[in-house]
Amino acid sequence: MASITSGASPSDGGILSRFSSTISESPIVYRGKRAAADTAFVAKRLLKSTGKAAWIAGTTFLLLVVPLIIEMDRDQQLSELDLQQASLLGGPPK
Repeated sequence: MASITSGASPSDGGILSRFSSTISESPIVYRGKRAAADTAFVAKRLLKSTGKAAWIAGTTFLLLVVPLIIEMDRDQQLSELDLQQASLLGGPPK
């Protein structure tokens, strides 16, 4: 069975082949691809930096703020314990 071909193949130098190669090799397409690559690079670096900054902020929060919250909670518990002991011993509450 013979194969049926329609139009010119790219190796024949058809008009569609020449047009697409002209467009894909144009300076505008090159600049567009270069701009897209540069934008992707900058976006990747920005996300990486943002992630680092978020990690630093989260770690700083855990190291500085959480112990203060725990200490405040401990002080409140000690105050409540003092009040309970005072009421059990019959002394005036503080």
